[in-house]
Amino acid sequence: MAAAIRLTRIGGKNDPCYRVVIAHKRGPRDGKSIEQVGTYDPRKKENNCVLKMDRVDYWLRCGAEPTDTVANLIRAARKQAAAAAAAPAPAAEAKPA
Repeated sequence: MAAAIRLTRIGGKNDPCYRVVIAHKRGPRDGKSIEQVGTYDPRKKENNCVLKMDRVDYWLRCGAEPTDTVANLIRAARKQAAAAAAAPAPAAEAKPA
């Protein structure tokens, strides 16, 4: 089974919005998919991509190949997760007694 992690368009005319899906490599862009693993809204400035990283990692281990755009989205999501984990937690303000 040759699977690909790619985008499928769900937005209307002049309103692009995409799902990140696992689909057969030779199937049509908006055809049947195996599993939906995220969404991508290119019109948003920040936090425009939401991915289920555990499922993405599973499919990558199974041999699914991401398209160039999806590979960039995965890379950005990993960077964002690493930055969130490395950021120190805000200190609680102590009230004077």
